[in-house]
Amino acid sequence: MEKKTNRRAVFKNLILGGTAVIAGKSLTASVRKQPIKEIMLKGNINHSVCRWTYNFVPLEELCQHIQKIGFAAMDLVGPKDWNTLKKYNIFSSMCNGADLGIPNGWNDKQYHEKLIKNYTDHIELVAKAGYKNLICFSGNKKGMDDETGLKNCTEGLKQILSVAEKKGVIIQMELLNSRVDHKDYMCDKSAWGIELSKRLGSENFKLLYDIYHMQIDEGDVIRTIQNNYKHFGHYHTGGVPGRNELDDSQELFYPAIMKAIKDTGYKGYVAQEFIPKKADKIASLRDAVNLCDV
Repeated sequence: MEKKTNRRAVFKNLILGGTAVIAGKSLTASVRKQPIKEIMLKGNINHSVCRWTYNFVPLEELCQHIQKIGFAAMDLVGPKDWNTLKKYNIFSSMCNGADLGIPNGWNDKQYHEKLIKNYTDHIELVAKAGYKNLICFSGNKKGMDDETGLKNCTEGLKQILSVAEKKGVIIQMELLNSRVDHKDYMCDKSAWGIELSKRLGSENFKLLYDIYHMQIDEGDVIRTIQNNYKHFGHYHTGGVPGRNELDDSQELFYPAIMKAIKDTGYKGYVAQEFIPKKADKIASLRDAVNLCDV
């Protein structure tokens, strides 16, 4: 028995087949203005990429690649580029621009006056733009002992945290290794950063736990995350050794690390911060996001 043709079904099939025409224009042509996503992400991890590791790609082009891969955030972008990110609906997942560089941070009182002004102004900008994370650095030791550094950081940061709390902005101090990349950096161990977090006692101060850096300086990454996740507000990746792709040439197994992060109930961002060395560097980003999407 011949069945009656369902007009909705036909129309749906035409669209899927790419042959629907409305008012003389291809419907699929208009649909394809939105990039086709390369990865169907699970939604458990919010993915991002650090701008500086892909600074050889023009910003607008990188935004387009991000859209096509299937995520929507970028780390370490300052106010001058936020309008470009907004144009492509890319979220500024870790804002920068208030610091005085990695060596000159909150552990040195001579920089407090300038840092307090910079961060007070920048917190306003971040909040107004609809973002929430703002990076900061401890600074280098320069002969200073850890306890003095803790006291100085606590004293200085307390003077901006009331503003951050009012505006809903989280100040995030990055943990960096001092063995390879950032010689003499003070916040080079999670224990030091966690002690600072406890002394400040504010939900608007967290640690940016950089997996690459902490693997170099202390290892024990998964246990550290499991035991101290309440102090960690953001994560960065990178292959060890070399800070390159997250592939089988490096010693970290990122699916297990991402699962550990997910299992803590973390809802923030994980940003890729590896330096790509393969020929197809965008494919490297896609593969890293796919690997970390647990």
